[in-house]
Amino acid sequence: MSTEAFAWNVPPDFNFARDVIDVLGREDRRGLLFVAADGTRHDVSFPQIAETTQRWAGAFAQLGLAKGERVVVLLPKIPAWLYAMTALLRLGAVVVPCSEQLRAKDLAYRAIHSEATTIVAHVSNAAEVDLLRAMAPGVTRYLLVGGERADWTTLDTRVTTAAPVAGSPTANDDLAYIVYTSGTTKDPKGVVHVHAYTFAKRMQAAVWLDAKPSDLVWSTAGTGWAKSLWNVLLGPWSCGAAIVLDEGGFEPAARMDLIRDLGVTVLCQAPTEYRLEAKLPNLATWKLPKLRHVVSAGEPLNPEVLARWHEAFGQTILDGYGQTENSLLVANRPGLDVRPGSMGKPTPGHDVDVVDEDGRSCAVGVVGDIGVRGTPPTLFRGYYKNDEETRASHRGAWYLTGDRATKDADGYFWFVGRADDVISSGAYRIGPFEVESALLEHPAVLESAVVGSPDADRGNIVKAFVVLRAGHAPDSKLVKELQDHCKRVTAPYKYPREIEFVAELPKTRSGKIRRVELRQAELAKKGATAASGSI
Repeated sequence: MSTEAFAWNVPPDFNFARDVIDVLGREDRRGLLFVAADGTRHDVSFPQIAETTQRWAGAFAQLGLAKGERVVVLLPKIPAWLYAMTALLRLGAVVVPCSEQLRAKDLAYRAIHSEATTIVAHVSNAAEVDLLRAMAPGVTRYLLVGGERADWTTLDTRVTTAAPVAGSPTANDDLAYIVYTSGTTKDPKGVVHVHAYTFAKRMQAAVWLDAKPSDLVWSTAGTGWAKSLWNVLLGPWSCGAAIVLDEGGFEPAARMDLIRDLGVTVLCQAPTEYRLEAKLPNLATWKLPKLRHVVSAGEPLNPEVLARWHEAFGQTILDGYGQTENSLLVANRPGLDVRPGSMGKPTPGHDVDVVDEDGRSCAVGVVGDIGVRGTPPTLFRGYYKNDEETRASHRGAWYLTGDRATKDADGYFWFVGRADDVISSGAYRIGPFEVESALLEHPAVLESAVVGSPDADRGNIVKAFVVLRAGHAPDSKLVKELQDHCKRVTAPYKYPREIEFVAELPKTRSGKIRRVELRQAELAKKGATAASGSI
């Protein structure tokens, strides 16, 4: 059950750009601190952000983009991502955010399935997008950021000359996003969120991030993931806080330097990032006097990592649990006693429980499914064009998250494991089906099964079990060849870091691969517990 009474009070005609960004645009203070790949830093004020996003909306409108059109956004961690995402919300377009690491096949599926008419991409990945043109004839606009390229419309110059456009009115139940999950046994599912979701993100930013107008919030999430919607775009700005956007990659010591030098006050990182920082031999030598609050989401953090961070900085990293389909459902948050290893308690506005096969609340200590009852504005409206999967995700009045847990006598939740096969690895959620499909495209592979294998740093790594066709040698050369093949066919973060060649795969009587058996063997071999599949 929810830990307290809470009223969402979603306005009937909410638009994030108009009702958050334009209101903040009246305050002459910093809204964004951008760190470019070369290390240079740029402050952008809220008035600049408001005007720039209006000009982006103007540029999109000039190109004929209308309310309700689906737009794939494929941009790295640069200000243009924030401006494009906000401008599209202004116009009432439906945004399909995608990881910049996705390959043409993955992108084509998302563009076709979402019925996208437009792709907004960066010059750095435009060549990959070009490969999908023949596959996705419904896409008629190819809009480029960061340079020029044949058969693309360059946005950079158009934005500077476009007249500002405030946008179109949007009702709270108008579509805002289609965000794709990882596939388990089928293609990725499109999670539908409406504009009420963009309003409701302020809850978790207030009660878990604890974001305030005086804060500088840094969420390190990549732009293609729901977590970037939560804590880069929507949440902190809804609470009036400034944000950090860092174009560079992750290196533990360099990250600690930036947290210190930028004066970050609220930090949200992936568990893998905290784990690697905790391994720094001199962690306590970084002095972080401005950092007051730290959170993590994606999978449970190891107790030793929590202890190491607390020893170095006197702070407890607060875990949060949620999904692409919803929001922060359960969390350790300020004012709540933290019980090491626990997920925490349900967040305001969410009726969350551990339920049995009949949808009844489980007794204390009994393992069941994590479920959300009702229709909070944070909960998705269904899987796009997939009523079967939408129905399968519900049990009576409960939406089931796909994770299992227990609950103690005081209402704390304790994670047990995934109910499906999604792999949580580092900051990524990876569906085995996509990796298996990529492997099967290689001429040496007869069958494949992919599972998560425990890893001290990433929580899990992707491991593939491969049955070879006759005439192929199971050697290290083939392992490298298969790994490189997966990187080319699907996103590089999905490739199997371990490959084991086997004579056959465990199957049910009906011929379905028993991934659970392979997962359990990996757990037994490595002596670890499965990581959560949360955001």
